[in-house]
Amino acid sequence: MALTHASSGQVVNLGALDGQATETCALLKARDIELMWLVLPAGKQVPSHAVSTSMSLQCLRGRVEVQLGGEARVLEADQVMYLAGGVPHGLHALEDARLLMTVVLPASRTD
Repeated sequence: MALTHASSGQVVNLGALDGQATETCALLKARDIELMWLVLPAGKQVPSHAVSTSMSLQCLRGRVEVQLGGEARVLEADQVMYLAGGVPHGLHALEDARLLMTVVLPASRTD
């Protein structure tokens, strides 16, 4: 489902989005921040990777295991996790899950 990126001041109804967006998509992409809606069916894995800037993962529904190096932490609905820039992490959905990922973008970015 293709969504239009939110504009400044626009309200995004995440409850309605949960029923509409069946795939991961970008909700907002500005010069300094990106907001992603992550749709992870139970069993889905996202391989370990790193983002160069700070980010947060907010679990809105379900349970997700976040792998941080050799350690695993479970993120559940109504919980949020901060990750510093450069921290390798992977995801494994323990249940059908919906997450809101916020990434701070580098100040040098021009798009």
